[in-house]
Amino acid sequence: MLDSYKTIAEHGQEVIVIRGSRFICTIERVQTEEEAKDFIQRIKKEHWKATHNCSAYLIGDTDEIQRAHDDGEPSGTAGVPMLEVLKKNELHYVAAVVTRYFGGTKLGAGGLIRAYSKSVSTALRSIGIVERSLQLPIACRVSYSASGKLENQLLQSAYALLDTSYTDTVTFSVGVPTPQAEEFQSEYINFMNGNISFSIGEEQYVERLLSNKDEEDDFEDEEFDD
Repeated sequence: MLDSYKTIAEHGQEVIVIRGSRFICTIERVQTEEEAKDFIQRIKKEHWKATHNCSAYLIGDTDEIQRAHDDGEPSGTAGVPMLEVLKKNELHYVAAVVTRYFGGTKLGAGGLIRAYSKSVSTALRSIGIVERSLQLPIACRVSYSASGKLENQLLQSAYALLDTSYTDTVTFSVGVPTPQAEEFQSEYINFMNGNISFSIGEEQYVERLLSNKDEEDDFEDEEFDD
């Protein structure tokens, strides 16, 4: 199990049109190759009238399962470029299908590579990428009078504030990387002058949305020649 890894924020879909052809990229999280295959077949069934349903997926902590399928496009012009975009973004446990409805104008091998790459990168920008990291949820309980001080500090920290509940005390649930659990408690005992108590839950993945701006312009200037 990875301490942290990147994947898509959620299941999603994005459409682009290039020279009359409509490219529909659908991306989904998958944990096993069987899930990836089921996802691909589901999209193919939904778009059975499409000219092509090309696919790529990465499975495993070290992406030990990598597959790319051109579905009738010239070899190497669809599935592999799609896979390369997923790998460039360092994603794990994700599958993508790009459905193409042919618009009458051939793009050529280079144009197809750029089109399928752009379809996936555009979808990733729209859907978003998250970092999933194993963390311990630590419940921090304080009095109402001390809650403002603690909340302000947590919001300015690098820790993830997961939830806040109000009973006879105020409890902030904070995601803390497992190796930092003791350090976190010591830090906040000192910060709150001892007026805080903790309870630790079971380790779980916590997600943090990442910016994709660095990837945004990768295919922005590509031209599609006749």
